[in-house]
Amino acid sequence: MSQLTTAARPYALAAFDFAVEKSSIDEWQAMLFFAAQVASDEKMHQFLAGADAASKVATMFNSICGDQLDTHGQNLVKILAENNRLALLPEISKMFNACKVEREKQINVDVTSATKLDAAQKKNLSKALEKRFDRKVYLNCSVDPSIIAGLIIKAGDTVIDGSVNSQLNRLNDALQA
Repeated sequence: MSQLTTAARPYALAAFDFAVEKSSIDEWQAMLFFAAQVASDEKMHQFLAGADAASKVATMFNSICGDQLDTHGQNLVKILAENNRLALLPEISKMFNACKVEREKQINVDVTSATKLDAAQKKNLSKALEKRFDRKVYLNCSVDPSIIAGLIIKAGDTVIDGSVNSQLNRLNDALQA
């Protein structure tokens, strides 16, 4: 997986820089998503593995994508085909999306609670997290009754575990020590 990331990074960063320069980030995001879906298809994956001529692969790939790719997107496909890197498109798309989120100062936060949060609780939590992370926060809420009460918040590498279940476990460990 890390080899895919390493190989995909220069293409994703170049595509993102170009999209920023041309003010077409959303268009590039859509193109890369579509191309990644095509590259992920099992039949296409087999074709890419067995193909020998880069120009033939690029022409076939671009004809399948049709109007979904503009001239610049087709050029990226040609470059990827020449370097035998079309299989990296899903990873390139994912990295491009990460660059967009970083640029727009957004963060996706997974919130797990014992009961469903109402709109006011979500709003207050969102405000507090935006202040903490200095970013626009998008909440992904889920319910897990096993945490008894409280919240578990995951944002990137940060985990805030304020669940009663976790507190009881820590208290149990402290009493046994």
